[in-house]
Amino acid sequence: MKVLFDHNVPRRLAAHLDSHAVTRAAEMGWQELSNGELLRAAEDGGFDLLLTCDRNLEYQQTVTGRKIAIVALSTNNWPLIRMRAADVAVAVDGAMPGMYRTVECGVFRRQ
Repeated sequence: MKVLFDHNVPRRLAAHLDSHAVTRAAEMGWQELSNGELLRAAEDGGFDLLLTCDRNLEYQQTVTGRKIAIVALSTNNWPLIRMRAADVAVAVDGAMPGMYRTVECGVFRRQ
């Protein structure tokens, strides 16, 4: 599966998705694109899935009926995501076009 990491996804997560081809939005020069533009670019670029930490995307964009699947993480905090990396991998592995799924990784709170 061809996976695009949004600019807010920790790059270290790619090591947990080693059966997929992972590309970061910055590598494509897409780090400044709005959500709608990013989804269009990802679909046009042949990506199968967008992985993001922007949970508002579900409410800002029509996600059903798209060629691309979307997995949203509840945080971009790497220590929290690392503990749920297996759950993220399961969500990515099971993704189908037009699907939106959230993976709850916890919420980072400053002490």
